[in-house]
Amino acid sequence: MFNEICVVASGDSRLSANRVCWPAQAALEATVTRVFNGLGCRVVRGHPVDAAKGHGFLDSQAAGIAAFRTIDPAAPIVVVEAVWQYTSHVLAGLTRHRAPILTLANWSGEWPGLVGMLNLNGSLTKAGIPYSTIWSEAFDDDFAVFRFGRSRREAFEVLR
Repeated sequence: MFNEICVVASGDSRLSANRVCWPAQAALEATVTRVFNGLGCRVVRGHPVDAAKGHGFLDSQAAGIAAFRTIDPAAPIVVVEAVWQYTSHVLAGLTRHRAPILTLANWSGEWPGLVGMLNLNGSLTKAGIPYSTIWSEAFDDDFAVFRFGRSRREAFEVLR
């Protein structure tokens, strides 16, 4: 049973895009944190928010590799995507990750998190990396509640 999960967020390579999209990502991460905290699981970010850049995305392959050097490879990881992302920012780190991987996205007509997540999923599948996936508008709908379950044990079935 996991008591803690690590959250990472892959973004765009363009600073301007990451700054514009950051509020949507921060809101989704707050929702994810609330859901997992409600299941008795602590959420930690795998990389810091960069105040100087004005966002908290991994914005290059080098940034992703550096972040994954500090992430425990035995900790379950959730790749949270509210916006478009470049898979190359996280794929190298995920290829060496040993714990369960969950890709998670918003369902929004304004922000293409689902499209970015599906792009990542295609790359994970092609690389033979096992993962689970879920998306939702607010993670309070019947599907998300059913999928996450009412306990931490049920929630981590998603991560298998």
